[in-house]
Amino acid sequence: MSDLTAGLIDPGELVLVTGMTGAGRSTAAKELEDLGYFVVDNLPPSLLPDVVRLVDESHGPSQKMAVVVDVRSGSFFAGLRTHLAQRREVAAAGGRRTTLLFLDAADDVLVRRQEAVRRPHPLQALGRLLDGLHRERRVLADLRGDADLVIDTTTLNVHQLTERVAEAFGTPATTSLKVTVISFGFKYGIPVDADFVADMRFLPNPHWIPELRDNTGRDDDVASFVKSQPGAAEFLDAYVPVLTGVGAGYLRESKRFMRVAIGCTGGKHRSVAMTEEIASRLRAAGLEAKPVHRDLGRE
Repeated sequence: MSDLTAGLIDPGELVLVTGMTGAGRSTAAKELEDLGYFVVDNLPPSLLPDVVRLVDESHGPSQKMAVVVDVRSGSFFAGLRTHLAQRREVAAAGGRRTTLLFLDAADDVLVRRQEAVRRPHPLQALGRLLDGLHRERRVLADLRGDADLVIDTTTLNVHQLTERVAEAFGTPATTSLKVTVISFGFKYGIPVDADFVADMRFLPNPHWIPELRDNTGRDDDVASFVKSQPGAAEFLDAYVPVLTGVGAGYLRESKRFMRVAIGCTGGKHRSVAMTEEIASRLRAAGLEAKPVHRDLGRE
């Protein structure tokens, strides 16, 4: 039985894993396998329909699948966007929901990782490793824009990447939107995989209040101080409805992941308090929202 004729059987999700060489595709694939996905690595896109059909016939259409597709496929890789569009048409007809997961990282980090394993880049040819990475970025540019979920692994270790994948795919597939609200410090850099970025530096900094300095935005005294400042309530009352409205649009476009970054100077007080409040309000609005504090404890 193909996923086009699955009928009343709830078809399992199909995750297409792609991204930059050295960004963690293999780690993501291993975690998906641990989560119960049937995983196929380095598949030419033209074979995707056949593999889906074979899994449907051998394991049943409810079996979740993950397929790693990358530039190692050579000229075959060029057809991935076409096959992705076809898979989304299948999903719209009641077949497997298809999610494109893109793994990325900064060039200098990718170079260090490739040099550590002493492997050439598949597009390097006779040039430098960095030349291969630049070619790969050009090839993947459109796919990154098509991705349902981008995970930037620049600052992530293997365990943190595994947690991110489990966080995204570790629950049964639903049609709900998963929102991650991330606090961060501007002095450590903006999260490059955020869909939205908001700056809380318009609020007074608790760092300059001695009795609040050592606490964080998760403590009641700091949270109360931040949320009581002029402009804080107005921001929350205006911003959260924007996020819920955009979230509804994401679902209409079959996007199921949204990352909202909330920043302040160091990622300890203002951004943390506002992140907790935004996540709470989104949950109250019926969304699946989780606060994550990227830089808390980094000072």
